[in-house]
Parts: sequence; structure tokens; C-alpha cells
Amino acid sequence: MTSETRFDAPLLEQQLMQEDALLRGHFRLSSGLHSDTYVQCARFLRRPELAAPAMAELAQRIREAGLQPDVIVGPAMGGVVVSYELGRQLGVPAIFTERDDTGQMTLRRGFTLQPGERIIIAEDVVTTGKSTKEVARILEGLGGKILGVASLIDRTGGKAELSFPTFALLPVTAATHAPDDCPLCRAGIPVVKPGSRPEKAFS
Repeated sequence: MTSETRFDAPLLEQQLMQEDALLRGHFRLSSGLHSDTYVQCARFLRRPELAAPAMAELAQRIREAGLQPDVIVGPAMGGVVVSYELGRQLGVPAIFTERDDTGQMTLRRGFTLQPGERIIIAEDVVTTGKSTKEVARILEGLGGKILGVASLIDRTGGKAELSFPTFALLPVTAATHAPDDCPLCRAGIPVVKPGSRPEKAFS
């Protein structure tokens, strides 16, 4: 079966929107910037019957690329569920990085890497690529070899400029604006800070 017949990107986008995991409007992001798009993949990933087929597609794309990871690593928190399900689909262990008391991303909880272990970094959404690059540097510093990054959504629209192969099920082009130069504000559209929407969207 070809990738075209196996995977339906419009259906995935519809599912994300139905689960309020992909929202369109006027949002204040944690960076302080304003955007017309907000992504909260946890709303989608909480549904195993939706998450499993999506991760199966990612796993198949990784296999088709000829990549054979030894371990999947997901940055906490968003990458934890993705890494677990992707690891299950590929039949390899899944671990995660998290920030220590100094704010540095690292492996904790007894997780370790062996020198030369081949790694797929698993993300729920790649927003700028900055955090993915940070995780890659940490893992390479521990002796790992990065094969690629797999994500549910690429919010950069394919412009993350990562130095290794990327696998994303849905590219999402999102406009961002400085608060003092935001056309949505000028249009009088109320800005919403994620977490302040009604329970339906963010509980």
C-alpha cells in the first residue's frame, strides 16, 4: 500500500480540530507573540484510537527511509506519549528527556544511552526547531547518533532547518506577530491566552 492511499492528511487535520488540538483564531503564545494558530497535541494524543494510527504512519515512514533506531527519545512533556507509542510501533525502547533544576534538558530517572546508539527524536509538534536542536546536542554529547526527528505536526511549515531527516504527518503554517504589530489586534479580534479558553478547548 502506498503512502498516498495509507494516510489521509485532511482527515488527520479534521481529527485534530475536532479534538481542539488545532485551533484557529487569535492567540497569545507563551513566547509573548500573537498567532492565528494554536496547537495542543495532548488533546489528540489522549485518544489512543487516534494516536496509534498516526504513530503507525510515522513508524512506517521511518522504516521506508531505511532507518533503524535503537531507541526513541521524546522531550518532556509533549514528546513523552509520542515517543512511547512510536517506540511500541517500531519495537524499540522509548525514553524521554526533561529539564533539571537548572533548566537544562537532560536524561534523568536512570535513563542512559550507550555510545553509538541510534536515536529518533519524537515530538508532538515542532514549533521552531530550537528545542529539537537542543535535545539533539544533549543526546549527541552523551554518545548518541541522531537519525531523525518524527512529529505529529510541523508548525514551521517545513522551515525548521534541522540537520537530520524530519518526518511530520501534518505541516501547519502559522502566522506570528509582535503584540505591537499584530493585524489581528488591529482588526479588533479578541486575543486568547491558551489556558483561558472555555473548558471545551483546554481542559
